[in-house]
Amino acid sequence: MDDLSLARGQMAFSLGFHIIFACISMVMPFYMALAYRKYLKGKNPVDLALTRAWSKGAAVLFATGAVSGTALSFQLGLLWPGFMKHAGPIIGMPFSLEGAAFFLEAIFLGLFLYGWKLLPPRLHLLMGVMVGVCGFSSGVLVVAANGWMNAPTGFTWTGTEAVDIDPWKAFFNVAWPLQSLHMQIAAFQATGFGSAGIHAFSILRGKNREFHSHALKVILPLTMVASLLQPLAGDLSAKAIAQRQPEKLAAMEAHFQTEKSASLVIGGIVDEEQRRIDYALKIPGGLSFLAYGDFDAEVRGVDSFPPGDRPPVAIPHYAFQTMVGLGGLMSLVALFWVFARWRRPEWLEHRRFLRVLVLCTPFGILALEAGWTVTEVGRQPWVIYHVLKTADAVTPVPGLGVTFAVLAALYLCLGTLSFGLLGRLIRGEMMRPHDIPPDGRSPAGGSSQGSTARTASKESA
Repeated sequence: MDDLSLARGQMAFSLGFHIIFACISMVMPFYMALAYRKYLKGKNPVDLALTRAWSKGAAVLFATGAVSGTALSFQLGLLWPGFMKHAGPIIGMPFSLEGAAFFLEAIFLGLFLYGWKLLPPRLHLLMGVMVGVCGFSSGVLVVAANGWMNAPTGFTWTGTEAVDIDPWKAFFNVAWPLQSLHMQIAAFQATGFGSAGIHAFSILRGKNREFHSHALKVILPLTMVASLLQPLAGDLSAKAIAQRQPEKLAAMEAHFQTEKSASLVIGGIVDEEQRRIDYALKIPGGLSFLAYGDFDAEVRGVDSFPPGDRPPVAIPHYAFQTMVGLGGLMSLVALFWVFARWRRPEWLEHRRFLRVLVLCTPFGILALEAGWTVTEVGRQPWVIYHVLKTADAVTPVPGLGVTFAVLAALYLCLGTLSFGLLGRLIRGEMMRPHDIPPDGRSPAGGSSQGSTARTASKESA
């Protein structure tokens, strides 16, 4: 592999790893806060057990995300000095604000984890809410930088450097709102289905049904709402891409020739050499309508762009089909959940529905990874769209294969430790509500305040 391929592969691996933990650490604090709020209102020790379990899970994932995110930040400068040379003065603001949000998230998480006996309940709850708010804000802010890479603005490009820089205009680039909306909804989907599947699996195995049933009641509403909103956000994003990045749309749809009344392609095998797609289901006029709201609208094909500016087709197309397919399945599950909750609530406790949740466990994460693949590979060969090519931004320093191997080993260790700790949390004694004192003011790491509290807890249960 050449240096460019190694650098791109290393960055893709890092982003693919980090995004999982970043999304979960953004969303899980909201589950934690919702469970704690339910406990403060109803004093059900199961809700307190959920709060404590999810708070410890959030702490583990936050630590993993912090390490992987720090490594990812270093890679921007080490792998892409040409990019940072020009982009740093322009989009440094959202990165710095994202860092501030990250530190605030860490502070509020610490206050929540260690404030059980020190903070009033409502203030303690507020600390939990702020963990989610700061984490969510961090995700929104960092997407502003990626949105700028897809729709660069706030500067004048002379051909060799950026002048007349306006950081605020770059910050509020036109791609940011929809890209951020699409991403944040995806975070709720990925975390929601992943968590729901784990709890559903535990119920099917007969493990502490009351605890895991309460968990599903907290998780599923947000997850299903996100799954119903995502097709709308995705449609708006696709229409925006058709206007701003027509070559990316052409690659996503494996649309090689410019034509009116362009067909929407479902599935198929891409043949880039012959510039065609085989064995695909085609809906006449579908792509024209989805992109421009007109069945007869002209859609530019890959061949209409200069050869040096064309993105690869196969990878964005397969990734896009994966994202849309999995998103559609999650939306169908959400529609069933809405109907069942309205007319047949007992269906939601049936083993068949629980098996569906288990089956859907990886869907959100896979769709998330596929979506980022579309975003990044579909923008190629540009690192800053129509301004700076990726090949011109890569480091000239050799030895990238060694750093790639070291990074992979680091992430392998991090992933193994993180999921191992989460597994222990899921199976641990802290998930047993009868071990929780009924006043809920025990430290997050303690199981009781003595034999009297333990006895009172058992009598309460």
